[in-house]
Amino acid sequence: MNLDYSAVPRMPDGRTALETIESVAATSQAVRVPMGPRSAGGGGKMMWHVWGEGSGKPTLLLFHGGSGSWIHWIRNVLPLSQHYTVYAADMPGLGDSDSPDDVRDVWSVTHCVDHAVRELLPKDRQFFLTGFSFGGMVSGHLSTKMPERIRRIVFVGAGGLKATRKPTEKLHKLLPTMAPQMLADEARRNLELLMLHDPRNVDGVAIHMQIMNTTRARTRSRDMGIAGALSKVLPQVKTPLSGIWGEFDSTTYPYIQERIDLFRAVQPDFQMHLIPGAGHWVAYEAAEAFNRKLMEVLT
Repeated sequence: MNLDYSAVPRMPDGRTALETIESVAATSQAVRVPMGPRSAGGGGKMMWHVWGEGSGKPTLLLFHGGSGSWIHWIRNVLPLSQHYTVYAADMPGLGDSDSPDDVRDVWSVTHCVDHAVRELLPKDRQFFLTGFSFGGMVSGHLSTKMPERIRRIVFVGAGGLKATRKPTEKLHKLLPTMAPQMLADEARRNLELLMLHDPRNVDGVAIHMQIMNTTRARTRSRDMGIAGALSKVLPQVKTPLSGIWGEFDSTTYPYIQERIDLFRAVQPDFQMHLIPGAGHWVAYEAAEAFNRKLMEVLT
């Protein structure tokens, strides 16, 4: 797929968005591991970017949001790697990972992730798990398959909850046939509607990420979210849970208490932490505050 990124604005330091993304990726080890046999015959592989393998630091897995990739964590992986061995996934059917058997079924995705994690990590290693949006949905499902290994799940703007959501304008589909400026403008519009609260925080990396990831996404995470997948599995989750949300998360605001009540119905000591002034993609829009809060919650 040939995409024209020429209208994507450069970053304040003069670099292109792609140069910025690649500079962070270059500090990692890219690892592709099998994610189990596929019913069609022949297994696919799941991509991970790893920081600090062999460091002996506690292990932290990062699961990105729908139609995304590890780039959802681009402002977090290096600071977090000072304290953790970080494994940032490309979820099945997204980013550079192969597709699951059924791109509309959260359990099909979960089975792939479960197999990949067992391939990736020694069987006796426990880990922390942070899941953003769709990644939170998968995190909850994964915890039912390996509850003894996950020390805590931190949900970040988790999707798949049967809860009230304020109506918003529909996102526009990004097409490779669009003129470069239209492609960049439509990506910006979608980011402003869904991902970031302050339009001034929509920069080149965010726009490049949105174009690259959404145009190659195969897994239908939105369908799973509408079905309330996380709400269905929460009663089975025994792993300790915490939450970090942006104050103005477009998928939640102004109904945050309803989410808190859902989590506390299954874990009465559940704590929700709000990052002031941030939207859905809080780990990017308010990266420094998010990193501090995540490390506080995990320790």
